Amino acid sequence: FAGYISQVLKNYTDHACDGEYVSLRCPHRTTISIQSSFYGRIVPSHQMCPSRYPHSYATLIKEDVACSVGTSLQKMLDECQDRRSCQFLVNSRLFGTDPCPGTGKYLIVWYKCRPNEYKSKVACEDDKLRLSCKKSMVIAIYSAIFGRTQGGSLECPYQNLGMPMIECQSATALQLMIKRCHGKRSCSIYASTYEFGDPCYPGIQKHLNVIYTCDNTPVLLPVDETQPPVLSSSMEPVGVSTEMALLSNILAAYAFIT
Repeated sequence: FAGYISQVLKNYTDHACDGEYVSLRCPHRTTISIQSSFYGRIVPSHQMCPSRYPHSYATLIKEDVACSVGTSLQKMLDECQDRRSCQFLVNSRLFGTDPCPGTGKYLIVWYKCRPNEYKSKVACEDDKLRLSCKKSMVIAIYSAIFGRTQGGSLECPYQNLGMPMIECQSATALQLMIKRCHGKRSCSIYASTYEFGDPCYPGIQKHLNVIYTCDNTPVLLPVDETQPPVLSSSMEPVGVSTEMALLSNILAAYAFIT
């Protein structure tokens, strides 16, 4: 299990064209946690999943590159969430009504591998959060959110002071928690804007929510958390091509706007 923690922390990406199998797998003692999903086409076929049939130039310029299915995330949750592995054939029938008949589509899935056993701790704004593990075990941070989520927090109820209930989260919370606590037997940090910055409008109450495990395996930090790696069949990350990196950026922007 030398690479167990580093595998848990990585953001995985897998993709498949129409007519291909998509296969998601997580290491022992973890299960799939779907983060996001896209099915459709937003880049031309010569950049992603080229057609199996010859096309004339006139056909290519009519290709629908603004095509997406809103049910892809729910389908992935139904098929793969909380399972060790899953595999199925990608085609438009899986996702309901085809929004762009005649246009070849593809599925891209972003996921993480969640530990089977994990702990969750919450601290309200300006309170101290303390994490600790038993002797001979160390902290492995899985996720961290500082801000305000739509569901709120039972530990930190939202007080309506005339501010709208808007979701807002720090983009650096996970990196900061990894730096402060990962691999240690205990640590503490204040859930404050001094530590995490203020991702919300002034006056909105925030909280810090951390999910972690206690593990006695060697701790290996991920080299780069900014780019989700493309997977090979052996589950080892491989280099992200320029086209896939560009596509990931496009899809991230598309998902944010949606």
